[in-house]
Amino acid sequence: MIKPLSTLLAAAVLTVAMQVASAADEKPYTYGPIVNVSYVKTKPGQFDAYIKYVATTYKQLMEEEKKAGYVLSWSVYSAQPHSASDANVILTTTYKNWAALDGIGDRIEAAQKKIWTTRAGISKAQVDREALREVLGSDNVQQLILK
Repeated sequence: MIKPLSTLLAAAVLTVAMQVASAADEKPYTYGPIVNVSYVKTKPGQFDAYIKYVATTYKQLMEEEKKAGYVLSWSVYSAQPHSASDANVILTTTYKNWAALDGIGDRIEAAQKKIWTTRAGISKAQVDREALREVLGSDNVQQLILK
């Protein structure tokens, strides 16, 4: 009777030890949403004109993506440049996951065609925006949700 009881007790201790080791081996975080961060430098005297574009056309594009469920949220920030080559506007777009970025070029073009109707119109709008700002670059970052 003692031998089966000691075997059962040893098995229970081993099970608990394995669970503790397994928990210690887990990551202390889970992966969250993806945030695209774009750094923009407006051209001299064009800050208000660029923000007007963001508040109208860009907002319309982002709200279309949000309504379709591709974008969770988006934001516009004013930044304090520390040098002449730094951004003064930062745009962020939050996506549910990496899969939400699949096919993004085609989706954006379809949304743009609702505004400008043709590829030529889209191209002209892109050229027009270049007179207002310079895109310095962008990053995709993923939030880590701590456990």
